[in-house]
Amino acid sequence: MKKLLIVVDVQNDFVDGALGFEKAPSIIHPIKEKILDYLREDATIVYTLDTHEDDYLDTEEGAHLPVKHCLKGTKGHELHPELKPLLQDAKVFIKDTFPSLELGHYLRENPFDAIELVGLVSNICVLSNAVIAKAANPNAKITVDALCTASFDEDLENKAFDVLEGLHIGVTRRRR
Repeated sequence: MKKLLIVVDVQNDFVDGALGFEKAPSIIHPIKEKILDYLREDATIVYTLDTHEDDYLDTEEGAHLPVKHCLKGTKGHELHPELKPLLQDAKVFIKDTFPSLELGHYLRENPFDAIELVGLVSNICVLSNAVIAKAANPNAKITVDALCTASFDEDLENKAFDVLEGLHIGVTRRRR
């Protein structure tokens, strides 16, 4: 079985920086353990980096979320330090918005049997990249591990999980 783990935007600004929130640090250890499991299985791991320039506030996203974050070249843009060494050899997808179209092209060209997503933020970037994965690999078993993702808004997170399940994307270890 060809397996893929997608680690979405586990960057300093989402954990304890400009857009950090209370629940975010709690998922670092479970994500680290999951990465180690995938490495032991010699499965494929990729990750995304939310990436913005200094003119972020002048963008469409910046107009709706007016907080500069994940600015290229800053500490906030970097992977969380506990994950950085584990992902040093993984393919990275730099993205300037919520989903990565480049990730979708990669998945279309490299189909997987199983795709799992973890990371930040559940109801925004994890959700949108899961949809991209589903569009690119419609016959793959796609899951999101609820214990390895988080949101600043639990209600929106649960709604996102409902939407994912409605799209036939599994949500494992879901909290209710």
